[in-house]
Amino acid sequence: MCGIVGYAGHHQAAPLLLDGLSKLEYRGYDSAGLCVQGENGFQVAKAKGRLQVLREQVHDGQDLIGTVGIGHTRWATHGAPSDVNSHPQVSDSGRIAVVHNGIIENDAALRADLLAKGVSFHSETDTEAVANLIGWYYEQCGDFVASVRQAVKRIRGSYALGILCEDNPGTIIAVKQDSPLIFGFGKGENFIASDVPAILKYTQTVAYLDDGDMAIFNNEYVTFLNAAGEPVAKQRETITWELAAAERGGYDHFMLKEIYEQPKALRATISPRLMGGRVVLDGLELSKEYLQSLKKIYLVACGSAYYVSVVAKYTIEKACRIPTEAMMASEFRYCDPVVNEHNLVIIISQSGETADTLAALREAKRRGARTLAIVNVVGSAIAKTADDVIYTWAGPEIAVATTKAFTTQLAVVYLLTLAMAEALGTMSQEDYTQVIQGLEKLPEQVESVLCEENVKKIDYVAKRYCDHHDAFYIGRNLDSAICLEGSLKLKEVAYLHSEAYPAGELKHGPISLIEDGTLVVCLATIRELFEKTTSNIKEVKARGADVVCITLEELEGPAEQVADSTIGIPAIHPMLQPTLALIPLQLLAYDVALNRGCDVDKPRNLAKSVTVE
Repeated sequence: MCGIVGYAGHHQAAPLLLDGLSKLEYRGYDSAGLCVQGENGFQVAKAKGRLQVLREQVHDGQDLIGTVGIGHTRWATHGAPSDVNSHPQVSDSGRIAVVHNGIIENDAALRADLLAKGVSFHSETDTEAVANLIGWYYEQCGDFVASVRQAVKRIRGSYALGILCEDNPGTIIAVKQDSPLIFGFGKGENFIASDVPAILKYTQTVAYLDDGDMAIFNNEYVTFLNAAGEPVAKQRETITWELAAAERGGYDHFMLKEIYEQPKALRATISPRLMGGRVVLDGLELSKEYLQSLKKIYLVACGSAYYVSVVAKYTIEKACRIPTEAMMASEFRYCDPVVNEHNLVIIISQSGETADTLAALREAKRRGARTLAIVNVVGSAIAKTADDVIYTWAGPEIAVATTKAFTTQLAVVYLLTLAMAEALGTMSQEDYTQVIQGLEKLPEQVESVLCEENVKKIDYVAKRYCDHHDAFYIGRNLDSAICLEGSLKLKEVAYLHSEAYPAGELKHGPISLIEDGTLVVCLATIRELFEKTTSNIKEVKARGADVVCITLEELEGPAEQVADSTIGIPAIHPMLQPTLALIPLQLLAYDVALNRGCDVDKPRNLAKSVTVE
């Protein structure tokens, strides 16, 4: 959530900042703003609503003259979306301008202290407290860097800050704590941004700031300081993917593009880790002795990544016979978990910056557990903090509702499960080989699910049922786990009330909600549970539900006898079946959202990277 771009160079800053912010719209926002430093001081423009409103206000940036500036897209926390609450926030003195991603937890105390000192506030934002705090210190000492250092010592919370001082033209200071911020190296120009796509058009050479780091830069130089104020050298990294990977490429929406990119992403994630019929996870040592010493494995994540964890609980316990628990990261710290050196805590996050998940990771490490991160972003905070990391190679994911990040996380779970099962000797060689063979052909089978016939079926189903007010997703075992993600997708992009339940739980309460016109999406891909699941279909049909059944191609005939619509998917090893079952659910959510006129890539109230608790 929130997006930051900063630029110091020789081009006009405003058009470049607007372009960078447009690449960060996927993060979610409700207002936007710019501050450009010109010959006569700060020029600030802010607007509630989409970035296009700001563009029109400043005539695509032509109204703001200057080659140094900061820009921001805001997702409201303190104060409702409005022009005045938008960033940048300028200090009461008028000398300091700040953009901020994160949340200041001691905002109220800082605000009270500054008010007592005679400083005035003009917005409801926590960011204005930062601007005023830096401004107050600057009035005392007249030193830009010292003022920022003094201020951040008093700030509690998460923040990525881009800061300008009117008396120091050409210089930007950036500071990071728990919120993502990267530095981009150019020729005669330098950048900061919340994420790579914002600056990839201008440079592919970046450095990832660590917590406590400060970057002081202009168009020619940069100095990096650590939390102690000591100069540090930052490793330069080259971004290997092209800007085109973060653009729609002819698709109507990023979400649709990313659905169709899943075979490619799966190949990139799986293929390098299969060698000679075995799983090889370079740099990760999980010995038989270590795995046998584990009392429990915890899988900790938020949102869709948590639903990957629910699938992983089934697969790890079945294949490895180690007790495994999936936990929501937002609750992990607060339930006083029984975690120690006898536990492996697996952290799953697409961005690697999710605030709740990062906090849970730190808590697990504090309690002595070994931590393993599954993330998509190299150099992210979670990747750096965890003891071990396995990267998914999904490439950039722009749509707020995850698709290819989810399926590549599942792929890593499969690989990790196989590696642990082989070390423990808990899986037969025959079963192990079958899963390996299934992984090798998984990308091709995902492509087959995305065939024209299925796409047309799903489009028909979406048109037929898009006006329903309620939807239920039901299934058993692994099908039940994937129902959670399918239901979430419908909520996220189509704004349709949806719940997911294990099919066997219907009779214990939820079936009272089934009535004429209720949409029920049933997953029935597990052969030995097919009859039980079709019995549940009959139960909801008897109460007036409209049922869409996703099942194996070989079971589609029997399913057609009880469901209103069926979608067949190819069979694969049962451990891997959730990936194929998920694809129709993604397409269904996308198509329903289109038919309901929703903004598919930027759902209301949601953000791609949730960097506040």
